[in-house]
Amino acid sequence: MKLLVEHLRKRYGEADVFRGVDLVVEPGEFVAIVGESGVGKSTLLNCLAGLDRWDEGRVLHGDADIGALDDTARALWRRAHVGFVFQAFHVLPHLDVAQNVALPLMLLGQRGPEARSRVQAMLEAVGLAGLGGRLPQQLSGGQLQRVAIARALVHRPPLLLADEPTGNLDPATAAKVMDVLAAQSREHGASLVLVTHSDSAAARAGRVVHLTADGIARG
Repeated sequence: MKLLVEHLRKRYGEADVFRGVDLVVEPGEFVAIVGESGVGKSTLLNCLAGLDRWDEGRVLHGDADIGALDDTARALWRRAHVGFVFQAFHVLPHLDVAQNVALPLMLLGQRGPEARSRVQAMLEAVGLAGLGGRLPQQLSGGQLQRVAIARALVHRPPLLLADEPTGNLDPATAAKVMDVLAAQSREHGASLVLVTHSDSAAARAGRVVHLTADGIARG
């Protein structure tokens, strides 16, 4: 499904964070968003996920007009169609690795042998085979980010959003995590929108765009 952003404007009080943002992400495309600190890259990503509201413009995903959905409908859309990878991992410490990865499936009412098989397949795909029973505090930062990637992709969403997913990792680990993120999004046919300060991470994308206060420019 195509992601279409038209004339998006976001304000905090009287000040614009950004305005006039236009962006098209084709199905299966990998787009990196770069820009100066404070220009609103993470805010834009939150708007694409329907986590933040905006002041002007539209965000369309396939036939869904995200801004026209009420909170419940937006949550249901996000649950079915979006995978989100955060810089801070956001794994639940009281759940083991497999349970963390299984969360999107549980929210969609998918349980039982098929769901468990899909979780194990995702853990193997991201290099965490055999670690499903471990708790998050027993993992390294790179392993935790792989858990987050597996969780974001396990329900096979058409749209994957990643907010500085390598920001807390050393360069070698960051490169490995980006390998997994790019490969898994490709394998699942997901559109990937990456917000990053890292030139090496942005270089993995098929297209780089530059966010400014006045909209999107080519990187």
